[in-house]
Parts: sequence; structure tokens; C-alpha cells
Amino acid sequence: MNVKSHLTTLTALTLSTAIGLASLPATAALPLAVAGQSIPSLAPILEKVTPAVVNISVSGTKVSQQRIPEAFRYFFGPEGHGSQQRRPFQGLGSGVIIDAEQGYILTNNHVIADADEIKVMLKDGHEYEAKLVGADKSSDIALLQIKAENLTEIKFADSDKLRVGDFTIAIGNPFGLGQTVTSGIVSALGRSGLQLENLENFIQTDAAINSGNSGGALLNLRGELIGINTAILGPNGGNVGIGFAIPANMANNLVQQIIEHGEVRRGVLGVSGQELTPDLAKAFDIDIQYGAFINQVTPNSAAAEAGLIAGDIIVSVNNNNIRSFSELRARIGSLGPDKQITLGVVSNGTEKRVTATLKPADNKLANASNLHPGLAGAALTTADNNQGVLIAKVAPRSIAAASGLEEGDIIIGVNKDKVKNLAQLRKLLTEEKATLALNIKRGDQHLFLVLR
Repeated sequence: MNVKSHLTTLTALTLSTAIGLASLPATAALPLAVAGQSIPSLAPILEKVTPAVVNISVSGTKVSQQRIPEAFRYFFGPEGHGSQQRRPFQGLGSGVIIDAEQGYILTNNHVIADADEIKVMLKDGHEYEAKLVGADKSSDIALLQIKAENLTEIKFADSDKLRVGDFTIAIGNPFGLGQTVTSGIVSALGRSGLQLENLENFIQTDAAINSGNSGGALLNLRGELIGINTAILGPNGGNVGIGFAIPANMANNLVQQIIEHGEVRRGVLGVSGQELTPDLAKAFDIDIQYGAFINQVTPNSAAAEAGLIAGDIIVSVNNNNIRSFSELRARIGSLGPDKQITLGVVSNGTEKRVTATLKPADNKLANASNLHPGLAGAALTTADNNQGVLIAKVAPRSIAAASGLEEGDIIIGVNKDKVKNLAQLRKLLTEEKATLALNIKRGDQHLFLVLR
């Protein structure tokens, strides 16, 4: 059927529907079909998936810096620009149940950041206390867990197969009103450069997204998860038809790492570069207009071992086109170390495929404020040979310093439980809500520091 005939049929159906409805008595049931054709509705899909989208409420304290007048800073030393205060806060957001058996809920990191208490409300009104399994600030992903039975989950779709124009359904908790459904289309793919997160590879949609939708579901018409709603582009945080979601594949890669390790462990390709501009394409006499231009290859890196050189242009990762260097960073950044990837590369005007095995990132420091407010200002990493958690850095005059932590300390236990690595520490700190006693190894000494 061509477009003209399709529109004619649709118009006729709409008119016949209007005429048919006008002739019905006020108490009559609405028809399920008109002129032999069923009336389109998203209701059957939504009845299956809306129980898997939850409302999230958080409360906690944030550390703020109180400014000290210039005349009094002498008394506080060279770093005495202000004193730290804890201020209470509350927030609302959304989440998606992705594993009904384990009670795993996917949401945004910014929804639960700094929260001391996280509560999840299901569509049926039941409320549960959630624990934080792990989070990744760079991609704005967090994984929660609740203990509940008979949950409904949403399956992941292959977001790499999305096309501009595909229909979308957004479900969330805008402005704390309760579960709300909107619809639209995929407006663009691979959006980056918004300076919202460090790793940006957003799906853009015109489905209405407002404050409180963060962490909610973006679905296809099969009721599968294609993205996690995360950002709005508009004045005063209101909807103007431009919303952004983290692709499902990227979120799923990160979640699997959090489940396995309690944290995200990034793989590194070992290149630096920039977007491929028309001027660069002209200078290198190539016809392609998209890709990631390589300025430099790190020696002994995964890229160097794969044979990449400066001046190469990466145009695809695992058979998925790369539109920009930012998209390359986001795709690589969501994969763990030792992952083998296939790159499409244009080198000296010739397109080829190379295989690279990502190497582990050198920087494995975790921001301790995400684990417990009493650790704010400390940077943590797993000690050698899984012998505890090393305090790699402690910021002067921070809460961690006030708690008695020092650089070089090794946390080997929490209360009565032993700690071998960062993942174990994260789990114990999210399970315990009362007073915590950290068993610290400091040189040849052992001591306990109490966090409240």
C-alpha cells in the first residue's frame, strides 16, 4: 500500500470511528474494532510491563562547603577556605526491574547519589527498602536490589538495532505524580557532547520526559528495554520534546560488571583522538564523513598490539558504526578488560578489520563517598593480592580525615566480617545501616575506627 492510499484508508477509518462513536448511546461499551479493523492501542503491552517500572524515593545528607570570610581564613591554615557541613536532602526518581528473581533494579546514579536511605515503591503500592549493589558515575548507572516475591521484569532489547524513527514508550515518575506513560519516536542516535556525563552515547527521543523520569524505562513496541531515561534538554528541566536515554546494551554491559565485581572495571583501547571533521576527511582524501580520528596510539596498548597507528579512523566497533570519538569512548568504556572487539578501520584510504583485546584501566580508585558518608574524601582501591581495601588518598580536612583515616591504611574488616576487596567492602557497607567499626591495618598495628 502506498503512502497516499494508506493515509486515505486511515482517514476513512478515523471518520468511520467518529461516526460510529457518535451514534452509540452514552452507556454503550466502546467498540474493539471499526470497519473490520482493530483500534490501535498500547494498553496490552503496558499491562505487561508497567509493573516492572518502580518509583524511587531517597533521603540522605550532602556535604557542603561553608565559606569563611577572608579576614578569618588565617586561623584555618592555607586550606581553610571553609568548613564542611552536612545538609539533609530528599529526591525522587524511577527504576526498572531487570531481574525478578534477584530483585535487581536499574536506575541512574544521580537518582541515588549520596543517599542514606533508598525506598522502592511498586505499581501496586508495596514499598521496600533497597540496597545499593553498585554504581558508575561516569555513565550514570546504578544497580539496586530489593527482597520481594512475584516481581515483573523487563527484558533487554538489542539497542544497536535501533533506527531513527522507531517508536518509543517512556515510563517513569515525573514530578512525583506517580507512574506515567508517554510515547514518541527515536529522534537521533549516538548523541554526545552534551557534557552531561563522561561517557555519552545517548538515544534521543521526543517522548515526553520530565524531572522524576530519570532511571525510568524507554521501551520499544514489543515492551523490551531499549534505554534508561537519564536527561532532559530544556529550560527549567521541563520537557520540550528532547530527552535522552542510555542505550540498553551499554547499561547491560555495565550492570553485568557490577553484579560480578561490585563495581565497573573498564577496558582500555589506548588511543586519543577527535571527531572526524569534513576538513580532516578532505585532508586525508577519504569519502567517509563519520568516525573517530586517532591522533595518538599509546605504546604497548591494545590498539598498538592490534596494529592501529596515528591517522587511522575507526568507523565501527563490533560491526556497529561509530559516528564520533565520543561514541567510541562510550562503547569502549562500557566494556570490561580482556574483552575482544572487532574494529572497522580506515587506514591510508583502505578499509580493514582488526581485532583488539582491551586491557585493564590503570586507575581503579573508587570514590568512597558513594559507599558511606563517613568515608567522604577518601579514594579506595583493592590492595595487592586481595588483602583488603587500600586507602589510596585522603583529602585534607575531609570527613574521612576527621574519621581518622590515613593514606596507606588498609581496611581488612567491617564489624565482625572480613574484607578482601572493594566489592566485598561495598556490599557490607550497603547492607549495614547502623554504626560501623572498620578494622584497619596501619603498618604493623591493628585498630578500629568507628563510622556513624
